[in-house]
Amino acid sequence: MKDDQAKAIWTIEADAPLQSVLDQPDAPPLLRQTLTGALSWQTRNETPVRKALKSPRIALQWVAALLALGATVTVEGEAGPEEVPLAVGAGSPRPHALHVPRAEGTRWGAAHVARTPADEPIVAAVAVVEMTGGVVQQARVALTGVWPEAVRLAEAPARLVGGPLDEEHIRAVAEAVEEKVAPTGDFRGSEEYRRAMAGVLTRRALEQCLHQEEARDE
Repeated sequence: MKDDQAKAIWTIEADAPLQSVLDQPDAPPLLRQTLTGALSWQTRNETPVRKALKSPRIALQWVAALLALGATVTVEGEAGPEEVPLAVGAGSPRPHALHVPRAEGTRWGAAHVARTPADEPIVAAVAVVEMTGGVVQQARVALTGVWPEAVRLAEAPARLVGGPLDEEHIRAVAEAVEEKVAPTGDFRGSEEYRRAMAGVLTRRALEQCLHQEEARDE
């Protein structure tokens, strides 16, 4: 793995175990944070990055963080290796390496609900916002537990681009996310509960971005 300062990209080989991400002090802090909690040391050691991308339920919050960060992967194309946007799940291309941008002015936040601290989250939201001069340049929120897919980016945060990040805009985005998600209820949470949590957690994650100083990978 390496940190390409010229391009501000952090890279890890796809066959590296998840634990190696956590062990690297130069890894993006959001990725390190989302590998802790319910994910055990044994699972992190036994699961390579490639497997986590193919089977995202293994490390859902971590994969959500990758999507929110705008990660890309190197895959084998018709003319040789090429870099493409990250796709997850069984049908996604086999990656050789994972790349995570480290743009200046990036802020992030993560929020989830679970039955206990050791349980997998029922619903989780991970937000990443890139700011320049008080104006949003990019805004992504990935959610788990509220889609037919294990994890997916919400569309509503894109409306933050070009404006300020403030409470009014955050509330509007959270409400739009709550309207658009398509959860299925189960014994851990009803459809109504999951939908409501999608809005609440989106707001909380974006509020962390609002109040966080510019993220620094020191």
